[in-house]
Amino acid sequence: MSILQGRQGSWLKPSAGHGRVRSGDGLLYPVLGIVFCMAFIYLAFGDFKFSPRKPEMSFVERDGSQFVVDGKAFYVNGWNSYWLMDQAAEQSSKPRVTEMFQAGAKTGMTVCRTWAFNDGAYHALQVSLGIFDERVFKALDWVIVEARRHGIRLLLSLVNNLQHYGGKTQYVKWAWDEGFGLSSSNDSFFFDPSIRSYFKIYLKTILTRKNHITGIEYRDDPTIFAWELMNEPQCASDASGDTLQEWIEDMAEFVKTIDKKHLLTIGLEGFYGPVSPAAKQNINPGKYYGTLGSDFLRNSRVSSVDFASVHIYPDEWLLEANFDEKKEYISKWVASHIEDGDKELHKPVMFTEFGLSKKPKTFEHFQRVTFYKSIYDQIYESARKNGAGAGALIWQLLVPGMEEYGDDFMIIPGESPSIDSLIKEQSCRLMALQLDERSSSRSYKVC
Repeated sequence: MSILQGRQGSWLKPSAGHGRVRSGDGLLYPVLGIVFCMAFIYLAFGDFKFSPRKPEMSFVERDGSQFVVDGKAFYVNGWNSYWLMDQAAEQSSKPRVTEMFQAGAKTGMTVCRTWAFNDGAYHALQVSLGIFDERVFKALDWVIVEARRHGIRLLLSLVNNLQHYGGKTQYVKWAWDEGFGLSSSNDSFFFDPSIRSYFKIYLKTILTRKNHITGIEYRDDPTIFAWELMNEPQCASDASGDTLQEWIEDMAEFVKTIDKKHLLTIGLEGFYGPVSPAAKQNINPGKYYGTLGSDFLRNSRVSSVDFASVHIYPDEWLLEANFDEKKEYISKWVASHIEDGDKELHKPVMFTEFGLSKKPKTFEHFQRVTFYKSIYDQIYESARKNGAGAGALIWQLLVPGMEEYGDDFMIIPGESPSIDSLIKEQSCRLMALQLDERSSSRSYKVC
């Protein structure tokens, strides 16, 4: 933690004309026979469903406070599986990625959020500053191709605020060990000009990466739904928020100079900082959360940022609250941020992580169903009114045999039929709002 539009198949359509085929010289039927024979061979042995050099997806764009695809509204129901690149790096574990995409597609989910970084850890993508492992990059290439093959789009996160998979801590350590870092503080990631330069090298490398399977650069691939600058950015050493704000402005503008086709978000948890109105700050789970150097409204107003991101974790934020109190609080939290998107930001708002922990002694399975449904309902109501509530991504989904990657929030599709049904219901009703003219999509067919 703190870690898309269905497949369009190729179909042979009958001619719009009617009546018999006629030939005056008797040669037409042999020609048709050859054509049908060739078509049969192609359909039997050719890869007619997916041509990697001809993406079947269009880019997701923004129109005011809504996502659109080909000019039509696009709402997101999806999930988090941060481990896709890591598992794709080994032949023995690659099938887990396919299995996960199949499970997501089965319930009509269309977007998966995953890490496009691994800094200095096992299966590192970036093994040291500016040095990349081609083998792991090829694994990420394959994940992108496999996602499109299953009609899934990817929200790719670019660095971690936390130490998991390296993150800002690893950048600072590299710089400090090599003797040019200004400080050993993790927050120097945001203000050290040398570290910023190396992070920009990473960004450019990712954005301009040419997929070895398709030959398509990442910045030109519509399978990528959007980029996320950082998972849960915080800079508590500057509670004013100025340091993080300046970093967001700089990095967001840099991304857009290289890639103008993809949407960009920050990766915020959604806490209101000192620049936000007092009434908004009071919506935070506590005063502490306004001192972390992030500010949802201020940060999300950056012009290069296309949509706002929010996380939802009542078990981590409200330690003493009972379930009903958590549910009531989160209802206000979600409503507040959708209202921000509608009235203040005029941008879509996505809840890119949400979960309910099974760790509390009072946890019961029905609570998770009730809680998730309450979030889905608010998003649906916003979407039904053409509002800014653009979708949500559940944290986190795994496939069987991956328990070591799990946490208190993990869900394995197929093991909780009530959760599976809830996810599918949300997919279907969002699709009903947007896909009447595109009813041939895979996601619509699951309904």
